[in-house]
Amino acid sequence: MEIVIMGGGKVGEKLCETLSSNKHNIVLIEQNEHLLEKLINTYDINGFIGNGAAIETQRESGVASSDIFIAVTEKDEINIIAAILAKRLGAQYTVARVRNPEYATDLQFVRESLGISLLVNPEYETAHNIARMLNFPASLSVESFVGEQVSIIELVIEEGSVLDRLNLIEFRKKYEKVIIVAINRQGEIIIPAGDDQLHVGDHIHITGPNKELIRFSLKTLQDHQLTINSALIVGGGRIGYYLLEELRKSHVQVKLIENNEGLAENLSFHFTDAEIIVADGTDQDILDEEAIDQYDAFISLTGIDEENLMMSIYAHHRGVKKVITKLDRKRLLEIIDHQNLGSIVTPKQLVANEIIQFVRSRQESRYANVEALYRMVDNRVEAWQFKIKEASPVYQVPLSSLNLKDHLLVAYIIRNNKVIFPTGSDRIELGDQVIVITKDHKLKDIADIVYKGKRVRP
Repeated sequence: MEIVIMGGGKVGEKLCETLSSNKHNIVLIEQNEHLLEKLINTYDINGFIGNGAAIETQRESGVASSDIFIAVTEKDEINIIAAILAKRLGAQYTVARVRNPEYATDLQFVRESLGISLLVNPEYETAHNIARMLNFPASLSVESFVGEQVSIIELVIEEGSVLDRLNLIEFRKKYEKVIIVAINRQGEIIIPAGDDQLHVGDHIHITGPNKELIRFSLKTLQDHQLTINSALIVGGGRIGYYLLEELRKSHVQVKLIENNEGLAENLSFHFTDAEIIVADGTDQDILDEEAIDQYDAFISLTGIDEENLMMSIYAHHRGVKKVITKLDRKRLLEIIDHQNLGSIVTPKQLVANEIIQFVRSRQESRYANVEALYRMVDNRVEAWQFKIKEASPVYQVPLSSLNLKDHLLVAYIIRNNKVIFPTGSDRIELGDQVIVITKDHKLKDIADIVYKGKRVRP
């Protein structure tokens, strides 16, 4: 595909890295010549110096013949203008990053009225992701499918867990309505088979209907039985704003600490049901004064990674059961012991993944539409949601008769709004939504789940 990206910041760089490695032709528009040169030398992309919101720049950089134009600069209005121009010039699809809360309630209207294919908001996505994590207190991460009816959660097997030394056949018999789709064992990624065994320290990714996952979590992980009724948040920026909106829906008691008086007053005006404190939340004495140890969850959302790290470590030390840490630079985790940081959220990674999902779902697919794509385990495992639209080599063939690729699992099938955890006798039908877990990053269509050139036995 021909893709033009405007903006070479962290999101733009992540897009260049991932999309160029998938053999797309990438042109990056960036005004900073030094940054542009660095990215061109690092990734297999072409570059153009200029203002991507200027029509002449777009013409010269090939926007008119592009399949997708993506605007991810730091300025919302520039991104919107650039996306409108790109669409008028002839770009087939356009994507714009929009972060301002004032636009949040109007995103659908803006998108439809201006002809922009996708509007992405990293701060809102981060807040929504945090809210999902609070629904699964024992989880380190959560990804949702099928209109958030089904999720994949990440858990750690700890000492004394009933899951220790349980094999996958026993797990399936014991917990019929949830399944393990991936295991991260000290950096080794396993797409499990029946004879694989779980061990202490394993990070396991489990999927199932949300109600069943909550029931499994509370029943199995006894040390983590917890309902989140209260949360202490440090940081009142855009993510804090969106998170207060999310938590208002779930009736969680919230206290937010923000050292900028103007921001604090604005939040207090909009969220009268939350307690807003003007103070330095990075000061441990302040956290103690605000009774950090009395809260079910602690969430660090300042703009400084190092401060978020230290606060979260302190929250764990004070006994807070659910700790969530915002990081823009996940490489910091490589130089510290991050076991006490709980869940990690990275806004730029979230929005990059959303855009990558959009791009890959627009690739030509004959047999199925790509409705969702999530990347897990540091992007080493992908979870695809296909909607079957046409008969294919895997159509109506028992799964046990398919020559499925290695390191791939058909996790479940949704048929007529019913979740099916398939056995070998189940078949893929027209209209099914099929969730596939794989280490193969070259998947494009449902037919790609089997080896080509090998016969199946109907």
